[in-house]
Amino acid sequence: MFSLTISLGLGILLLAFLAEYMDSSLGMGYGTSLTPLLLLFGFEPMQIVPAILLSEFVTGLFAALTHTKLGNVNFSIKDSTGKMTKDLKIALILAACSIVGTVAAVFIALSIPSFYLKLYIGVLILAVGLFILVNRNKEHTFSWKRIIGLGMLASFNKGMSGGGYGPLVTGGQILSGVDGKNAVAITSLAESLTCLVGIIIYLASGKGIDFVLAPYLLLGAVLSVPFSGFTVKRIRTESLKNFIGYATVFLGCFTLYKIL
Repeated sequence: MFSLTISLGLGILLLAFLAEYMDSSLGMGYGTSLTPLLLLFGFEPMQIVPAILLSEFVTGLFAALTHTKLGNVNFSIKDSTGKMTKDLKIALILAACSIVGTVAAVFIALSIPSFYLKLYIGVLILAVGLFILVNRNKEHTFSWKRIIGLGMLASFNKGMSGGGYGPLVTGGQILSGVDGKNAVAITSLAESLTCLVGIIIYLASGKGIDFVLAPYLLLGAVLSVPFSGFTVKRIRTESLKNFIGYATVFLGCFTLYKIL
């Protein structure tokens, strides 16, 4: 069993705090930035992935609740007309797509080299980021078809490579006509439910969760959520859209850098 010194544990806690602050503020970056760092610390992929899924599941729910309390999003089951709110409907559709997309991805991932999968993810994320920046001053008409296609594509990516969900879902929602603040909060809830599916699959296959690593990731990530919630509340929507665009471009470049 991998053991942690106090200093290493605190270092991981701090990294989880920073990664989740970025993720809950911009809707992306937790697993993408944290996984390669944990690999450098000597952890094995099967220690990292289930622990990250657990921490993302808990913090995603906490972030969604925080964003709701601060008025960044409306996840009410019923609105004033008695219907489910659009924000909750989008999150549930994205989460439901994760099951179909992940299952489809498994069969393809078995026959495609890892290098090409990661190259595809990096190029796609980079393209979304650039498209957001180029079209940041344009208004996008909301489209349910684009939301469903986005959910399928993002979960397909996550099923094939384990990454690329947050940047694509957050950026894609903006391109589908969703407000930037709503997109960040919706991604938190959708990714949390997606991670729950992943956790169930790991447990059903006999793979356990490493509770040496998981508590540090979970505590660090949870502590950051209130700060990110207030950040999203105070920042202007146009500024948030710019930040999301630049962050998506950066994560796309970072993904390509890791494999090239």
